[in-house]
Amino acid sequence: MLDFLSATARSRVFWFLVLIACLLLEGTALYYQYVLDYGPCVLCVHIRAWIMGLGIVALLMLIVGGPLAVLGQLASLGLSAGMLYSSWITLGVERGTAGESCTMDPNFPSWLPLHEWSPAMFEPWEPCGYTPMMPFNISMAEALVAISAIWVLVSAVLFLASLRRPKQNKSLFH
Repeated sequence: MLDFLSATARSRVFWFLVLIACLLLEGTALYYQYVLDYGPCVLCVHIRAWIMGLGIVALLMLIVGGPLAVLGQLASLGLSAGMLYSSWITLGVERGTAGESCTMDPNFPSWLPLHEWSPAMFEPWEPCGYTPMMPFNISMAEALVAISAIWVLVSAVLFLASLRRPKQNKSLFH
């Protein structure tokens, strides 16, 4: 099983699936923003940035491949943990249990002003406090917490597995 997980952590198919997942999540966010007219808050914009980071890592891993699997999985773990943190705060603000408050300034670092480079995607439109309902009667914040938690778990398992070199190629993904 460890050999399979180690091989999967290095596979380009895995990283392609991660890239597709990121594109679907970003596409869903943009659909809610531009078609259903639910503007993003600062926390939502931060979550989009975490997802974009995951997509960039996936794209780099598609190009570079297996030799940097440990770094790719470590980056995936860190980015998904950041996404989970932002999602958890978003859920807390939505439910009124978080002590955090939101401004309309996304506070991106001066060397990475995503809201200036791509305002259509990273500029907050609304204050925090509400996320739209999604299918199955769950809020977007609840869905993001669940997705992020699963992503952290998968990333942690694959990071640990990537520390080990597989004995044989037992993956269908190579």
